Amino acid sequence: MKSIHIKTCIGTAALVLFLAACTDILEEQPRSIYTPDYFKTEKGVMGGLTAMYAHLRYIYGQAYYYNACLTGTDEATYAQSADANFKDHDFSGVGTISPTSSRADVLWGAAFANINTASGVIENAAEVGTISDALVAEARFFRAFDYFQLVQTFGGVPLDLGSGELMFNTTPVRTSVRNTVPEVYTRAIFPDLLTAINDLPETGRVTGGATKTLARLYLAKAYLTYAWWLENPNSIPTYPASDRSDPDGHNAQWYFQEAYNVATTAIDNPGPFGLQATYYDVNLAQNDRNKEILLYADHTEKSEFYNASSLTYGSGAAPDNFAVWMMTWNYTTIRSATTTDWSKVISSVAREASQPLGRPWTRMCPPIGVIENTFADKTNDSRYDGTFTTVYRGNWPKNNDPNAFVYNANNIQVYPGQPILTFLNEEPGTPIDYSNSVYKSNIGAGVLPGRADFVVSPRGISRIKYPGLWKLGVYRTDNGTGLGQPNAASTRPFNIAKFSELYLIAAEAAVKGATTLASKSAYDLINVLRARAGKWRWDNNGNVAKVQDNSAAMIAATPATITIDYILAERSREFFGEGYRWFDLVRTQTWEDIAATYEICGTAWGDHTPVLVTRTIEPYHYLRPIPQGQLEGMEMTADEKAAYQNPGY
Repeated sequence: MKSIHIKTCIGTAALVLFLAACTDILEEQPRSIYTPDYFKTEKGVMGGLTAMYAHLRYIYGQAYYYNACLTGTDEATYAQSADANFKDHDFSGVGTISPTSSRADVLWGAAFANINTASGVIENAAEVGTISDALVAEARFFRAFDYFQLVQTFGGVPLDLGSGELMFNTTPVRTSVRNTVPEVYTRAIFPDLLTAINDLPETGRVTGGATKTLARLYLAKAYLTYAWWLENPNSIPTYPASDRSDPDGHNAQWYFQEAYNVATTAIDNPGPFGLQATYYDVNLAQNDRNKEILLYADHTEKSEFYNASSLTYGSGAAPDNFAVWMMTWNYTTIRSATTTDWSKVISSVAREASQPLGRPWTRMCPPIGVIENTFADKTNDSRYDGTFTTVYRGNWPKNNDPNAFVYNANNIQVYPGQPILTFLNEEPGTPIDYSNSVYKSNIGAGVLPGRADFVVSPRGISRIKYPGLWKLGVYRTDNGTGLGQPNAASTRPFNIAKFSELYLIAAEAAVKGATTLASKSAYDLINVLRARAGKWRWDNNGNVAKVQDNSAAMIAATPATITIDYILAERSREFFGEGYRWFDLVRTQTWEDIAATYEICGTAWGDHTPVLVTRTIEPYHYLRPIPQGQLEGMEMTADEKAAYQNPGY
């Protein structure tokens, strides 16, 4: 396969309401408007397809949208340096989500522009004469993909952007009518994905290109989500108001069964995709774009042009991939001594463009429950070690500091590459000494007898210091012997879809009553991933080889009866911090049950006292508000605009 090089996403038509500012694509001429005539050329179709891949960068890796997908769930709360972008999404009384503050606006703006591009390709490509059904199927996949993200987030959304339902629009329009949830699924998402499955190749035409397996994943996920919507077990309201009935006459159970069928078909017919041998290898930066990853928003360190952003300094805006900064605390504050009386200190862990470190922003953090409960088993299960940075190692020589060693906890000498600070896996048997005597931690970490590293226990993590998110960490091959470019946005791809999710989708459908195949019960499917999680080849935070197979122990610990709560816990262990969680809790209508309270210590360095925080999550919060910018752009009456907005906002 050849690689696809993407410059940036472009606008597709003069849609006043749904499109953002336009730039260019590849190295071709900039365009502010795509016309039908342009899409009737091979160059136009290929340009449109390239823009569809590029538009992913404006959603995935965009940190404020990333925050909207995680903050307020059991996976994340706001951290010490958070502003209203993050506090408003926590639902804990420190802010209020509104049409002006909801960062789901990122999705709204990027998705509709791309939907119109896709419609332009689908509608006009046949006239070129050289465009294959497979190429048009890529456009169908992306149109369905965007509509699926939108309907999960906002409820029913417009299928008519100004020129007719699912038609390419080039005319400025200042009115809009929202379709119902069933209409969006049955008229747009399902038909496009079914066609995509039929026409897409098993192996993508470019590296990272759309495939049958990818389309099957999203069809199975859409069936699963729609089945929950039809069932509506907790009476969560929908909007625009509609009966919980399917226009095609199917019930929720039919869709649960189809979700299972499509997911297991994909598992049995993987094409070039499959599971990595170990969980560590899924997210190891050197393994990016591996066979487990079905879709990603791509970036590169080879060219600023094709990366679509600076290679030296991140802007903190799309299309940069800067999501991981949010859950990276300011580890550069750590000080170690160069004299035994601690009269002289240095920054012993400098900011570095490496996967365990990167650029700190301290905007989001994991609650204590993530460490204690979600990842309770840190001995057999490799996923905690393959998710977080829990050991911060000395790297001061890379910052041109000549000291051969530093003094650290207990005034013990520490050499480059050795641990300076460790977030412990469990509460220690010996109480941590936080008294900070001569050898004191300036960040409020503690000391244990005989240990040279400062330590923080799980119940001591706070809004200002917590394990970092290793799995999304930055990676560069051009650092040389120094710190590299830690202030640049990540040049790694942001993973969007993984082959492993097929097992969890099928398992969830099975728990909801789908008839299962031999060796593919919910228990069987879950254990495929749990067995993989038990296989170690490297101790990430120990920084040492660890060839160990704990698969049998992992399977033995799996409950005989799989529940939705257990599947959700497994999903969090598998996909923690990747942006799945809000959608998972909303789909299963468990958000309030699972995320209504959390524990975390405060915002001061020396705060080690957990506080129980309560969130107020109302049924109407299960839909995000329509962005204020959309409402302000419409020439409609105040009553019409109010009716367009989701209730409660």
